[in-house]
Amino acid sequence: MTVNFNTANISALTLAKVGNPQRGESLKTSKELCSFSDQDKDMLTLAFTKPFRNLDPYAFHHSSNIDLNEMFSFASTIFDQPERFLTYSRKIARHLFDQTKHPNIKSGDLCVAQIEGIKIDGQSVAGIAVVKSESLFPFLEISDKDGDLKLTTHNGIYPEKIDKGVLILNSDRENGAVVYTFDKSGADTNFWVRDFLGARAKKNNDFKTRQYADMCVQFAEEGLPGDVPAEERYRVASDAITYMNERETFDENHFQEEVLKEPSLVENFQTYKNQFKDEDGEALDEKFTISKQQLKKASSKIKGSLKLDTGVVMRFTPDFVERESDVLERGYDEEMGMKYVKVFYNEEI
Repeated sequence: MTVNFNTANISALTLAKVGNPQRGESLKTSKELCSFSDQDKDMLTLAFTKPFRNLDPYAFHHSSNIDLNEMFSFASTIFDQPERFLTYSRKIARHLFDQTKHPNIKSGDLCVAQIEGIKIDGQSVAGIAVVKSESLFPFLEISDKDGDLKLTTHNGIYPEKIDKGVLILNSDRENGAVVYTFDKSGADTNFWVRDFLGARAKKNNDFKTRQYADMCVQFAEEGLPGDVPAEERYRVASDAITYMNERETFDENHFQEEVLKEPSLVENFQTYKNQFKDEDGEALDEKFTISKQQLKKASSKIKGSLKLDTGVVMRFTPDFVERESDVLERGYDEEMGMKYVKVFYNEEI
């Protein structure tokens, strides 16, 4: 699924200040739609779409009936009856306020935007962006007043530092719609994703590939015995990603035979995998179509370095995996009373 914001434009906007009721703070919402000039439209559109680029899709969820999910219901009403945007954007702010049930959740400024012209696989759809900023940033304004220059300080929202956000697209509503969300606050994301949105990741092939590839990388770092050297951990992680890169579909049994091979390694892998659940507590799929894009993200998480207590750091590259046993030697020097690593090479690069 490809999402393109090049033709998107904001058509309506409402504002709210959402306090924390556990601290006796209040909720204040727009009485009218927020007005903005055509000149500001492009800037606002960018501010409310840029944070949602390159995120993984989620969907609204409810254990019994998706229509009972408040945010899904609010968004569906806005999509079907755009003239009710003001009323239902205020309901969104109220819902967020009602879900703020922990005293540590920060108050903040909430913007709800109606956006048109978002393209999904070339088809134009409407979207609703909800962003929350929990911090105000100081900025300076120099103005010309009464023939002289004046310096004024302000505190406001910095678009690059928006703490939380969700973009709801009017697509695939029969399966909970298409939802992109983030939480940069560093707090417990369960509040935003689970309590406020009632959303969970779409378990498509992108999701399955990312979960399994990440698990393989983490297994190489955490699931192998403590005495396994860094280069062997790197090889296990790299071989797993390479295996997936070379195939269109994934089969766990074949993966274990081709990559892990040794019975002890397979046993360690199964023990680790059985403890590794997705965000809904479900076991990872053993067969799926591989998403190459997700593999790139997983490969960037491989720790390809060996750090020694003498200040030496060695960095491994993918080429090293093919030649590791031929060019690297470990041992113990009795005279020095220290371990050593010997590396063979032809010339410096």
